Amino acid sequence: MSNYDAIIIGTGQGGVPLAYALAKARKRTAIVERDAVGGSCVNFGCTPTKTLVHIAKVAQTVRRAAEYGVETESPKMDMSKVRELKRKIVAEFRDPTAKHLQETEHLDLICGEASFSGSRSLEIKLKEGGVTSVTGDLIFIDTGTRAFIPPIEGLDKVRYLDNASVMDLDYLPEHLTILGGGYIGLEFAQMYARFGSEVTVVEQSDRFLPREDPDIADAVLAILREDGIDFRLGTKALAASETGGNIRIETSHGDVVANELLVAVGRTPNTDDLNLAAAGVETDEKGFVKADDRLRTTAEGVYAIGDVKGGPAFTHISYDDFRVLKANLLDGGDRSIEGRMVPNVTFIDPQLGRIGLSEDEAQAKGLKFRVARMQMTDVARALEMNESRGMIKALIGGDGQILGAAVLGVEGGEIMSLIQIAMMGKLTAQDLNDAILAHPTLAEFLNNLFA
Repeated sequence: MSNYDAIIIGTGQGGVPLAYALAKARKRTAIVERDAVGGSCVNFGCTPTKTLVHIAKVAQTVRRAAEYGVETESPKMDMSKVRELKRKIVAEFRDPTAKHLQETEHLDLICGEASFSGSRSLEIKLKEGGVTSVTGDLIFIDTGTRAFIPPIEGLDKVRYLDNASVMDLDYLPEHLTILGGGYIGLEFAQMYARFGSEVTVVEQSDRFLPREDPDIADAVLAILREDGIDFRLGTKALAASETGGNIRIETSHGDVVANELLVAVGRTPNTDDLNLAAAGVETDEKGFVKADDRLRTTAEGVYAIGDVKGGPAFTHISYDDFRVLKANLLDGGDRSIEGRMVPNVTFIDPQLGRIGLSEDEAQAKGLKFRVARMQMTDVARALEMNESRGMIKALIGGDGQILGAAVLGVEGGEIMSLIQIAMMGKLTAQDLNDAILAHPTLAEFLNNLFA
């Protein structure tokens, strides 16, 4: 049995930099990966999806070319080539990371599936065959999540896609049904609509994007419907069946029949096969690892990183988890995840960037605030680009500090990040109103938003 100073289970966006930091501190470290190095972000999350989102944007730009006075033919998709480009980009992110892990001093990359055999001991079924046992003074769980498959009658007997397998299609479905109207479902819905598929989204909730204020959610829904996506809100999927290559979803409001079915109703943690009970690691009712604000689990010396512990499921949050652990375990600090900013971007077009409190959240906290709103039709640069769909909304506290913002517009994520930096620097709305911002840029609308 090999003993390590630290063992990391999973090579996600928090685990990999932590492995490097521990190895640099001359801690004998092992990092275990059962599948592909890089975790969900690199292999079937951010990297491939945003590659495909951009390709869909290119197709839509060609389709709109006549609006700009450019005469061209309608786009034709070569989905095999699209898939190969996606795979190439993923490999360019993943393969150098795997090579670096293998070459780093004091660090062992073990390819296999780990499960706890004791409080700080693991049994690893090696990819190459056989089993090895290891112990670690510290163990970090970074196993992430996968698509949740709901208990719908007949679903286990039909072909269905998840967020990973849908990106390996080498043909364009004539009709794609998506179960789930959340952020993942929306990105794929618009993407495939722009590729040329008919798209139907079946969402059980009556309220669209419930984490957003109704005015923002309504604006998103209007844009996506304008793009030709059929939304069935307040519609529950009851049963699934397959006949002649088509998949039929029986719903509370009639049947939907399509060539392909994408299930995007949420995520479930990869904790099933870890044998967490052997280590005394507790989970919640959904299987997410319980962790405190220092990322400590209920077992001494065992920590959780990233999506596996629940909460915001974003790459940048996983990376910040790494910074918390490095500060506390290697740098003598006492850093917490409590109260940290959680920016996020939904990569529809136009993008939806969100930072801080929504209006509903501010009201629930009993805060006093003012609301600043602008339509993108009032943004000069957006008009010049012929990209004027969307709106901007910000909340301003009684002291002039910005409490939060939603930016639904061209490059909404980038503009949201500017607002986040202003919030971090304690700049007031008046400061942004008075700032000299270059004309004509998208950022310039901050002058008018806070006027």
